Amino acid sequence: MPAKNVMKEFKAGTLRSGSKLGPIVRKKAQAKAIQISEARKEGANIPEPTANPLKKKMKKRAYKR
Repeated sequence: MPAKNVMKEFKAGTLRSGSKLGPIVRKKAQAKAIQISEARKEGANIPEPTANPLKKKMKKRAYKR
């Protein structure tokens, strides 16, 4: 399934997670994650998400205690 068709299937209510037997996807965020995954499999150059800088600061504070 091309990555372009994922949101069309989601809007139609036919997008399933995992396989044809998996549960129907109901959240838009999950549909977007599936779309990104499909695009990466097709060879699109999509970078991995970056780490949240606030988490790094919180870890540093915890070590200083």
